[in-house]
Amino acid sequence: MTVKTFALRNILTFVLMFGMLSAPFQATNAETAPAREYRLRLFHTHTNERIDIVYRRGDVYFPDAINRLDQFLRDHRTGDLHPLDARLFDLLHDLTESLGQAEGEINIVCGFRTPWSNAFLRRTTSGVASHSLHMEGEAIDIRIPGISTLELRDAALALHRGGVGFYPKSEFVHVDVGRVRQW
Repeated sequence: MTVKTFALRNILTFVLMFGMLSAPFQATNAETAPAREYRLRLFHTHTNERIDIVYRRGDVYFPDAINRLDQFLRDHRTGDLHPLDARLFDLLHDLTESLGQAEGEINIVCGFRTPWSNAFLRRTTSGVASHSLHMEGEAIDIRIPGISTLELRDAALALHRGGVGFYPKSEFVHVDVGRVRQW
């Protein structure tokens, strides 16, 4: 073995050993970057209540925050609560981000709906499904100030995350986490 080969082998051995020894001390970008924060700012058009809440960080949902959102999105006619599907909160978050409104407030027209409220709406208005996903905690009707309902509908459709209903006369968009469809 020549001196040159010996020296090269020693250098490579040192580099490999130093790399293996220091690897546990080197943090990756994923380990050093703070977990992504998921925040919702909501205004309920029927109760005049507001909530500004971080409900998730990274992959971790905060049970207290989810409970507060369920309370906020209760049936405003009866006061009844129902757990909402957390995918709905993610959908709202991602929808506002896609519209460049991540810090914006979403106006809530309707969250959870009891069977009684759903039947009442079916008798007094049009376009209410008899088996609405509102009753399952999987749907919400919204507006975003400064965003047209047409733009909101198009952004919701682009996400391909569930059903999207367009109600231009009532100026709201229905989004849900059911199967992908539109009306």
